[in-house]
Amino acid sequence: MSAVSRSAGRLLLTVLALAVLVGLPFFVWGDQLESLFTRHGAVSQLSDYGAFAWAVAILLLLSDLAMPIPTTAIMSALGIIYGPFVGGIISAAGSIVAGLTGYGLCRAFGRPLARRLAGAQALQDGERLFANAGGWIIALSRWLPVLSEVMAFMAGMARMPFLLFFTALVCGSVPLGFVFAAIGHIGEDRPVITLGIAALLPIVLWLLCRPLLRSWTRPDKTQ
Repeated sequence: MSAVSRSAGRLLLTVLALAVLVGLPFFVWGDQLESLFTRHGAVSQLSDYGAFAWAVAILLLLSDLAMPIPTTAIMSALGIIYGPFVGGIISAAGSIVAGLTGYGLCRAFGRPLARRLAGAQALQDGERLFANAGGWIIALSRWLPVLSEVMAFMAGMARMPFLLFFTALVCGSVPLGFVFAAIGHIGEDRPVITLGIAALLPIVLWLLCRPLLRSWTRPDKTQ
């Protein structure tokens, strides 16, 4: 087996190991939390906190980094409580805070573990991957359970450039937050159409942001 193949294999194993760690609580407590935080159950739970329901919702979205919180039910409940616009803002903010927290923790403390699990070469391969394709990976993964947290962790370990990570995170989180808040507010009459349109928004936003991001990060040749 070539060094490249071994490095790719170790990188894949690291991703799978993180997915297992993140997904393990789903198998232990998933059913209980799913029943507790159905769309209407989440409304009841959040409404108990009155004016602080938005803050509790953000904390719940943040806790999805370690616990099997059904985030889409929380976002739909925010749409019911606050309406599609304010509920969407809160939902997007919670997703962004969660992504930044996972990225920051793994950037600060995760590299020794990643080097031990994957090896130095695989870590360098991961850095190149997230530097080149990390924007697409982060933006699209926000729509996927478990992988959204795993990719934020991996981006931090690979020290993906912060501005690149943050821009991609916003491109994925904003449509996600607004669409589920809208579904909660309007109801679930046409969820497939709504989700289909919204799933394209991260791609469109990222295509629009990429040229701006490149211009911001391009070295100034006049200096």
